[in-house]
Amino acid sequence: MPNPKLTQFSGQKYISLETFKKNGEGVKTPVWFVLHKDAFYVYTEADSWKVKRIRNNPRVRVAICNMRGVVKGPWLDATASLVEGDERLTANTLLDRKYFLKAIFNFLSRINRHKRAMIKIAAS
Repeated sequence: MPNPKLTQFSGQKYISLETFKKNGEGVKTPVWFVLHKDAFYVYTEADSWKVKRIRNNPRVRVAICNMRGVVKGPWLDATASLVEGDERLTANTLLDRKYFLKAIFNFLSRINRHKRAMIKIAAS
């Protein structure tokens, strides 16, 4: 049975992902996402600040937003982790299906040799 807290995210293109610095200050970033098995999956540069903050503190918040990061719904507390293996491949395939431009970014990141990270976000 799907988590009723997640129904507001169905059909949306962006979420605002808020990660937290060591001093507790939140940093909000609009990101592409896919919902799969009651978890959000987000990809980003492996050396991004949001990845560093998640490694330091897995507590995050998510909310529906537009492409500029303007929040359009209530915040949902969650826990983030980095995933690899089959789970990462599945999430990557689902993101490729949802976002046409991601295929272009995949190609460019291979050329530039930028490593990517897959973040799994589970509602608390």
